[in-house]
Amino acid sequence: MFAGGIFRHGLLPIILTALFFLCLATPSQSDELQSLMKFKSFIQSSDANVFSSWTQANSPCQFTGIVCNSNGFVSEINLARKRLVGTLPFDSICELESLEKISLESNFLYGSISEGLRNCKNLQYLDLGGNQFTGAVPDLSTLNKLKYLNLNASGISGAFPWKSLENLTSLTFLSLGDNLLEKTPFPLEVLKLNKLYWLYLSNCSITGKIPAGIGNLTQLQNLELADNQLSGEIPAEIGKLQRLRQLELYDNYLSGEIPVGFGNLTNLVNFDASNNQLEGGLSELRSLTNLSSLQLFQNQLSGTIPEELGDLKNLTDLSLYSNKLTGHLPQKLGSWVGMQFIDVSDNLLSGPIPPDMCKNNQITDIALLNNSFTGSIPETYAKCTSLARFSVNKNSLSGVVPSGIWGLPNLELIDLRMNQFEGLISSDIGKAKSLAQLFLSNNKFSGELPLEISEASSLVLIQLSSNQISGHIPETIGKLKKLTSLTLNNNNVSGMIPDSIGSCVSLNQINLAGNSLSGVIPARIGSLPTLNSLNLSSNQLSGEIPSSLSSLKLSILDLSNNQLFGSIPESLAISAFKDGFMGNPGLCSQTLKNFQPCSVESGSSRRLRNFLLLFIAGLIVLFVSSAYFIFLKLKQNNFEKPLKSNSWDVKQYHVLNFNESEIIDGIKAENLIGKGGSGNVYKVMLKSGEEFAVKHIWTSNPSDKGNCRSNSAMPMLKRSSRSCNWTNVIAGTLGYMAPEYAYTCKVTEKSDVYSFGVVLMELVTGKRPMEPEFGENKDIVYWVCSNIRSKEDALQLVDSTIAKHFKEDALKVLRIATLCTAKIPAARPSMRMLVQMLEEAEPCASPKVIVNIDN
Repeated sequence: MFAGGIFRHGLLPIILTALFFLCLATPSQSDELQSLMKFKSFIQSSDANVFSSWTQANSPCQFTGIVCNSNGFVSEINLARKRLVGTLPFDSICELESLEKISLESNFLYGSISEGLRNCKNLQYLDLGGNQFTGAVPDLSTLNKLKYLNLNASGISGAFPWKSLENLTSLTFLSLGDNLLEKTPFPLEVLKLNKLYWLYLSNCSITGKIPAGIGNLTQLQNLELADNQLSGEIPAEIGKLQRLRQLELYDNYLSGEIPVGFGNLTNLVNFDASNNQLEGGLSELRSLTNLSSLQLFQNQLSGTIPEELGDLKNLTDLSLYSNKLTGHLPQKLGSWVGMQFIDVSDNLLSGPIPPDMCKNNQITDIALLNNSFTGSIPETYAKCTSLARFSVNKNSLSGVVPSGIWGLPNLELIDLRMNQFEGLISSDIGKAKSLAQLFLSNNKFSGELPLEISEASSLVLIQLSSNQISGHIPETIGKLKKLTSLTLNNNNVSGMIPDSIGSCVSLNQINLAGNSLSGVIPARIGSLPTLNSLNLSSNQLSGEIPSSLSSLKLSILDLSNNQLFGSIPESLAISAFKDGFMGNPGLCSQTLKNFQPCSVESGSSRRLRNFLLLFIAGLIVLFVSSAYFIFLKLKQNNFEKPLKSNSWDVKQYHVLNFNESEIIDGIKAENLIGKGGSGNVYKVMLKSGEEFAVKHIWTSNPSDKGNCRSNSAMPMLKRSSRSCNWTNVIAGTLGYMAPEYAYTCKVTEKSDVYSFGVVLMELVTGKRPMEPEFGENKDIVYWVCSNIRSKEDALQLVDSTIAKHFKEDALKVLRIATLCTAKIPAARPSMRMLVQMLEEAEPCASPKVIVNIDN
């Protein structure tokens, strides 16, 4: 009946026509197949299995990474972390009308994100993060069903279409950080996305203040605005975000105090506002009972650390270094679950070290340096096998170090410098198979170096200067093949320098000055391929200077104040090393002034003379022994006289007699021997024949430096001494000196690296080490490190005269310079590493220049 009606009224042709056009308008599976095959043609993968199923013979629903809906149409493309390389043809991808999800993060996709993306109108999930796209993002307002948008570290740049976000009201996840976007104030469009639980806008060039409207995003669990150029105070409205679990605000210019009401964030687990300009106290943190990680280092915070932090049951990471905090560390820190990391260095803290931080044996780093802590190291730390770095230098700690600490299996660094520790270095140190750096200088450690120290095979650096170490250097020290620096100066070490030290093939610094070492200098020292600094001064060493030292490439050589004799090897007889031979009356030189000339004799004659001297000495010993034996036999004890020792303790004292006119008259152009950032250096000869290096410092008016008698000139005398050995001009020039030089008065490879880093900064920035624009008592290192928060900021530091196409290379050099000028010497690279880093910087090739010469 119904069918008859259709035919009778002529409706069938109409229905068939409608069905025909409907079929044309509805995509078929064959269309989707072609769209995906076109996508495949733009993409490659080093993983052959990714596209092995993508063939014409298979249904798209059988393709790897493709998900279809119940109607058999493609709804998802999931190819994250598949090592994909190529560009994305969004015009083809967005022909998949049922497509709801694109997940292509962590690949190597490049090119632009094209306008074709706007046609993916059913898209709910878009993740293109971790790729290498270029250019700006198109308007996204048509993607009004989008709930998840991740473009983090995708390579996009330029102006972001913030306005289009107003239409994406369903968004719950927004991550746009780590891209070089155009500078913009905080985008207010984001504040309208009240369904967001995740907002990541770190490192994407946001400026200005955090708006109070941030408090409207009450669903937020994660808020990250770090590494931008935000300023002003943290708004009090942030206290309304009571679901917040993570808040990251580090590396900005935020100021003021932690706002009242911040304590309402009781679900907060991770809080990081480090490297800002925050001030005031920490009292608002008392009630953050779920806090696990607290990072507030490099601010201007003051007052005491609330005792309540010790009651936080989940707190494992605490970093508060470089503030102005006072009082004690809460003694219950770590008493619940144990700490994993703590750094409260560079504050004004005092009192004892909390005893329970090693609970559950999970802590890797303890850094308490540069405070006023007292007492001893807790015994509980001796079982802290997870500990990798233990640094408590520059405090007032005392007592004996618990024996077990020396042998902790994962310990890489022990830094106990500048305290009052005493007692022995335990033989347990032989168990410390991971120990690379041992800093113990300026304490009261005593006793012998344990033989077992040679079993700590990972040791790179041993610094034991200024203690009370006695006994001999272990003969087995040659086992330490990775050792680059051995400093035992200013102790009571005696005996001979072991010949096996020549087996420490990585050594670049040896400092054994100020001990009681005797015997000869081992010739094998001359075979150390990378030795750069050798200081054996103020000992009782005898014999000749080994000719093998001539093969070394030394920047520092100090053998002064010993009992050496013979000829100074010709290649070492240079003015730079002259002071390093003083105090050895038996040395001679044909080249250096103030040393007696050597007698002219052949090498064979010298060897014959030495042989005869030894032979005669042997006869004398034999004669004396025989005479003594006869005396005993005759029992003539009343005629016996004890032998008198002829050993001498040779020391140098200098009485300096001069007047001001002698110094000033010597400051003239013909006596100029060097220049520094703060003045010139002149060689001045006194009437007495004494020579001085005099530095003429320009204190107010550098243009007046020609007038030595003006009020703007201040002569500074520099003379070689054992406490501050003046080895070169740069080490003593203001702006170039490493910070530790102020209290160690020693030039080391690390201080050389620091000075070289300053030179690199000069080259890249075109600035001098000290400039008025840096601020009072501030130098180029402070200026660079304070203004290198982002790549864009760093580019502003590069000298404007450097060509644009070289600026990227200049930035690489500037980054290396910041490593060279690290505060802690141990953190600086070695000179060898520095050379390698500069070689690996791969500066771009110079452009080819073609010169045409006519005629």
